[in-house]
Amino acid sequence: MGSVERERRITTGFAARDPSGFLSPYTYELRETGPEDVYIRVICCGLCHTDVHQIKNDLGVSNYPMVPGHEVVGEVMEIGENVKKFKVKDIVGVGCIVGSCKTCERCETDREQYCNNKIWTNNDVYTDGRPTQGGFATAMVVDQRFVVKVPDGMAPEQAAGLLCAGVTAYSPLNHFGLNKSGLRGGILGLGGIGHMGVKLAKALGHHVTVISSSNKKREEALEHLGADDYLVSSDEARMKQAVDSLDYIIDTVPAFHPIELYLSLLKLDGKLILLGVINKPLQFVSPMVILGRKTITGSFIGSMKETEEILELFKERELSSTVEVVKMDYINKAIERLEKNDVRYRFVVDVEGSKF
Repeated sequence: MGSVERERRITTGFAARDPSGFLSPYTYELRETGPEDVYIRVICCGLCHTDVHQIKNDLGVSNYPMVPGHEVVGEVMEIGENVKKFKVKDIVGVGCIVGSCKTCERCETDREQYCNNKIWTNNDVYTDGRPTQGGFATAMVVDQRFVVKVPDGMAPEQAAGLLCAGVTAYSPLNHFGLNKSGLRGGILGLGGIGHMGVKLAKALGHHVTVISSSNKKREEALEHLGADDYLVSSDEARMKQAVDSLDYIIDTVPAFHPIELYLSLLKLDGKLILLGVINKPLQFVSPMVILGRKTITGSFIGSMKETEEILELFKERELSSTVEVVKMDYINKAIERLEKNDVRYRFVVDVEGSKF
């Protein structure tokens, strides 16, 4: 590779060096744009609870230095010779994964997020042996299969949150047949994913109940997001009134919490769908499930097809997510606030407008 070409591949990101999770500038070299690759100049990138888990080694599998960020929106600057779906200057998105085997049954049926050989957008190793680095950086090179087109006219900061939080809420509604009108749903936890869940469920014609541990977000849920009801889990009288009332609950809480209380809210054949990453075992007594033929299940992000679908759904229905846009020099403060749930409801970092 010539010196000019190599210089163009040098990018700067904000990386964690150890489990403190503190991010600071880090310079590294991207791979060349291969035949199936898209070279992307990053415009913005959302901040997710999973980023915090990874940079702080909460799951014990972190590798440093690590550039987080997996809700990436950028502009296509170069395409490989086999790339037909995208062209230079397209605005595109990259989510949680940037690779898979492409040949297993899951990959061949648009379920590549469940491939046993998927490659994470960051904190992983790519097929060429290089560590993968995320979207809190000036540029990325990504296999075209794991890139989606952002609909024309959609603001980049709006698209960013849909690439993880949005599709994570959408996928279980789609997969479990909960995308029909007239259902009664519960959204447990009103964070980044939870607020997406409320917007999606309402758009699908559901009666939506937000369930929270305090009254703190009552007005936000009812007045601003359009939820139909609000339950505080410690309010025994109201929780008792709501027993056997919900077709499903989307549990977005990314921390240990008891689930028996919420199982009681489900109707016969109701589903409790776990979305939050929790590193401690959850417990329940089996009659809570058996006597109502209830299901405790989980869902992991969504497929590339579902990612395209939610982008189009938000564009078609003129939906928007609630985001707070910050510059890269605020990223460590944003992480602190995210850990305290002090954000409405998703931080998006303006990478393009930040100084590195």
